[in-house]
Amino acid sequence: MTLLITLDALQTLDAIERRQSFAAAAEELHRVPSAVSYTINKLEEDLGVALFDRSRRKAELTAIGRLVLEEGRKILKAAEQLTALARQAADGWEVELRICIDSILSCDPIYDLIAAFQRVQPKTEIRLTEEVLGGSWDALCDDRCDLVIGAEGAPPAPGLALHSLGKVKFGFAVAAGHALTELPQPLPASAIQDYPTVIVADSSQRLPVRSAGLLDGRSRIIVPGIEHKMEVQRKGLGVGYLPLHRITQQLAEGQLVLLELDAPRPPTEISAAWRRGNTGKALKWFVDRLKKMHFDTERGILTQNP
Repeated sequence: MTLLITLDALQTLDAIERRQSFAAAAEELHRVPSAVSYTINKLEEDLGVALFDRSRRKAELTAIGRLVLEEGRKILKAAEQLTALARQAADGWEVELRICIDSILSCDPIYDLIAAFQRVQPKTEIRLTEEVLGGSWDALCDDRCDLVIGAEGAPPAPGLALHSLGKVKFGFAVAAGHALTELPQPLPASAIQDYPTVIVADSSQRLPVRSAGLLDGRSRIIVPGIEHKMEVQRKGLGVGYLPLHRITQQLAEGQLVLLELDAPRPPTEISAAWRRGNTGKALKWFVDRLKKMHFDTERGILTQNP
C-alpha cells in the first residue's frame, strides 16, 4: 500500500502554516523554497485536491487544506510520541507498568510512590488494578500485571520473586449496637450462627480460589472488595473480620465495635511480588523502594525500614 501523505509532506504543510510563507518554511526546514513548493505541489497532485488558494496575493489554505493540516498534526504528534516510546524502550524503560494492589491495602501509600516515580520517568504509563485474595497471585501468574503489592500468603507457583512487607492484623467487627455486643466475651463460634458472615469474593480467574476469615454462620453476604465489606458491616447487615488499619476511623467514631472471639484470626503476611527475569527499569525502581519499606500494622502505610 502506497501512502499518498508522507510525514515529510505534513511537516512541510505545518511549517508553511506556522511561518505564514513558503520562504519562511523553507528556512525553518533548511531547504530551498523550490523544494518546499515541490513537496506541496506533489501532495496536491497525489491527492487530487488543492491545499492552497493561489488566486490571492498570499497563498491561503483551502478548507480541505485546513482539514489535512489539522488531522496531519495529530499524525505528527503521534509519530513524535512513537519515536519517544521507541527510544524509551531501547533505554530499558517500560512503556507501561501494570501494578496490582491487593484489596487488603489502601491505595494511598502507593500514590506517593507513583508521584516519586513520575519525577524520574514520567513517560512510563502506570496502570493500577485491584484484586482480592488469590486474585493478586492469579493476575501475576497470568501476566495481567507486572508487580503485585500486598499479595497475601505464599506464592502459588515457581518463578516469582517476593519481598515481605509485614503482617496485617484483623479484628472481628460489628456495627455499634449490634446484638453481639451484649454477650460476654470471648464469643464462641456458636454465638454468631444467627448472623450473616460478610465474605470478600476471591477475584482469581485461573488459580483455585482462596478464602480467609470464614466463620460458621448460617448465611453469607459475598461482596467484591474490602471497601464493600467495611460498609456492609458498618450498616449492621453482617459480621466478620476486617483489617484493623482500614477501620481506625470507624472505630474511633463508634461506627464499628471490635469483639473478641475464642478463636481469633491470626495476622496475614503480605508481600510485594514480581516475575523473575523481568528486567524493566520501572519495575526495578519500584522493587528497590519497596525493599526499603515495611507495612505499619497500626497506621496501614508503607514506611521506610528503620
